[in-house]
Amino acid sequence: MNRIDESKEFIPNRIAVLTVSDTRGFDQDKSGDVLQARIEGAGHILADRKILRDERGEIAEQLRAWSLNPEIDVIISTGGTGLTGRDVTIEAHRDVYEKEIEAFGTVFTMVSFQKIGTSAVQSRATGGVANGTYLFALPGSSGACKDAWDEILRWQLDYRHRPCNFVEIFPRLDEHKRRK
Repeated sequence: MNRIDESKEFIPNRIAVLTVSDTRGFDQDKSGDVLQARIEGAGHILADRKILRDERGEIAEQLRAWSLNPEIDVIISTGGTGLTGRDVTIEAHRDVYEKEIEAFGTVFTMVSFQKIGTSAVQSRATGGVANGTYLFALPGSSGACKDAWDEILRWQLDYRHRPCNFVEIFPRLDEHKRRK
């Protein structure tokens, strides 16, 4: 199912990681560490990494700023995707999205179901596009970050992946803004 066309050259993406947590600092950020290790291990570039509290406006502001930065291709956030009152990452992402990638959440749920059964129903993982940048919101557990990267993002962020991938349509993500 996941095929790499070795005749094509790998294109590294510049990826920013945002951890959303009211309690974690960098020394306790296992999920951010997992994502950074996988990003760099796959040959991509860690463009930036931050930790913000569960504040919808601050999260959206950071997502917007990164999505407007030409040195960032992809944003992955971890945390704040649950059902409790302080979990506002999904809402912040949707404040920024121009288009939502509905199937990302569906595929993530399918992957999670294989690992954690019906508990997967509690995830609100999402993906979208803003300003020619991909944005993905993952749960705060390091296991969920591993699953999302290993089973979905690793493949979709590799230009060589067939039959298709996110990277090959980068040039067309903001084509609507070029129309007069």
